Amino acid sequence: MSTATLPRIALIGFGEAGGILGADLAAQGCTVAAYDRLVNMPANRDLLLAKAEQAQVRLALTAAEAAQGADWVISAVTAGSALEVAAEVAPLLRAGQVFIDINSVAPNTKRSACGLIEAGGAHYIDAAVMAPVPPKRLKTPILLGGGQAAELAPRLLALGMNARVVSDAIGVASAIKMCRSIMIKGLEALTAESMATARRYGAETEVLRSLHQSFPEMGWDGAQPHYLISRIAEHGRRRAEEMEEVAKTTADVGITPHMSQATVQSQRGLVDAMAALGLSYDQLEPFDWTHLADTLAAARNV
Repeated sequence: MSTATLPRIALIGFGEAGGILGADLAAQGCTVAAYDRLVNMPANRDLLLAKAEQAQVRLALTAAEAAQGADWVISAVTAGSALEVAAEVAPLLRAGQVFIDINSVAPNTKRSACGLIEAGGAHYIDAAVMAPVPPKRLKTPILLGGGQAAELAPRLLALGMNARVVSDAIGVASAIKMCRSIMIKGLEALTAESMATARRYGAETEVLRSLHQSFPEMGWDGAQPHYLISRIAEHGRRRAEEMEEVAKTTADVGITPHMSQATVQSQRGLVDAMAALGLSYDQLEPFDWTHLADTLAAARNV
């Protein structure tokens, strides 16, 4: 892609995913501006400014400032804020701008956001990020949906992204992501509960041995339990918000979301228990699930 055709990009949300996308797209030669609501909190502004400078991204003080002149506006916020951000940004967009919604929310949430964005003539893209962003960065698989998805996909590929169109309808890409999350986040929750219980009975070695015998390809005798539980410890609050959208996805088609609702409670419950002890994920690195389980058990005097 020539310099003349490189898109000007605005990021709304400059957290983990937004920060990585911003840095990597800037490295591809794109002009990138970012806005994060934390910039208006004095305690966070200097950290965000330093992060933006390192990423070669211009940090904007308002969403309007970030979006002005952008070709693409990428929304990378938490699930609970996704629709609110679409409503905030919609009046700021001009006809022809592309709003790429990478947030993990229910199909009906994305359809509502689409209605807001397209009312003013901008284009809406339903984008589903199908794996954690940090390991593969721009190469993280992203599924696309919407009327402009087929036109956008080759431009994303030209920037080194791993994007694939799955539908011209809004909601299909997000449905794929939500259904996957029932399994992935549910497996995390099941692992955390199983291991914490086994640890208190002194049975974790045999439980893990049995799991490895049944599913040898999953790595239960190695890093797998540490990794799955670490995802909750590091991102449980954000993941609980996503699972609330998963439960909505399920309920919207008349299926009772028993497992999804339980996963919300499990993910949020673990990080709440950590917060009650003043314990952050950074303090647990290098992460070992047994250390976390023992710390929580000691606090409960079990």
